[in-house]
Amino acid sequence: MKKISILKIGKWLLSAVLFLIFFIPFYWMALTSLETTAQTLQTPPLFFVLKPQFENFVTAFNAIDYLHYFKNSVIVTAGVLIIQMVTVVPAAYAFARYEFVGKGLLFGLVLATTMIPSQLVFLPVFLILSKMGLINTYWSLILPQAASAFGIFMLRQNFMQVPKDLIEAARMDKAGEFKIVFQIMIPMARSTIVTLALLTFISTWNDYFWVKVLTTNETVRTLSMGMTMLREVESGLVSNNIVMAGNLIMLVPVIIAFILAQKQILKAFAYTGVK
Repeated sequence: MKKISILKIGKWLLSAVLFLIFFIPFYWMALTSLETTAQTLQTPPLFFVLKPQFENFVTAFNAIDYLHYFKNSVIVTAGVLIIQMVTVVPAAYAFARYEFVGKGLLFGLVLATTMIPSQLVFLPVFLILSKMGLINTYWSLILPQAASAFGIFMLRQNFMQVPKDLIEAARMDKAGEFKIVFQIMIPMARSTIVTLALLTFISTWNDYFWVKVLTTNETVRTLSMGMTMLREVESGLVSNNIVMAGNLIMLVPVIIAFILAQKQILKAFAYTGVK
């Protein structure tokens, strides 16, 4: 009984520590967004606000052309999501269900790309897109993220769990590969696909590096880049309360997406078998 109690206490403490690690930065951001400029500079810092400054959100929204950056973020994120699904699903299906020469080598190369940081390849990517005349276009922000090695790996593992008998039965019924993919594989991998889509949505929505590298004006720049302009609010001084308010506004779509997808995420990380 003592061992069980110690284990329970240990798990509870670990969960509490992990919760605080993830919650405190978010709480501090929300707290700062509700403070006055003077309160953000106060020492010792405040841990709660008696008079929330909700007008900070109005100031942050009006300080930049929010709708323009929001539109660009939606277009780029949607483009990346669509193209990744078009590239990841067939690649994962091929690696999971086909046997061909060099399969192991090719899959190993795909996984190896996950170890290459974007900072190492941005120059050749920039030169290629520049020669194609795509700099400062939506394509310049979509194409570098058009495929996901992690997505291929994760979806391949899911496709490999589908019984071969089920696929063979479909082929005996004269079902083509497209029908098998769209009517069998994708529905059975729905949770994994939703999880991958959410991860892609978050990384693309918050992406700053590629936007900074592949754009030179505000035409197609996204919210992540637009938010940097909030640092110039109030005579060039950095107003952390305005910056944090803008970051919270930018975070709203991510929170909504997570709430809508949370059930599928839990299913994706819990193997339930094939019924």
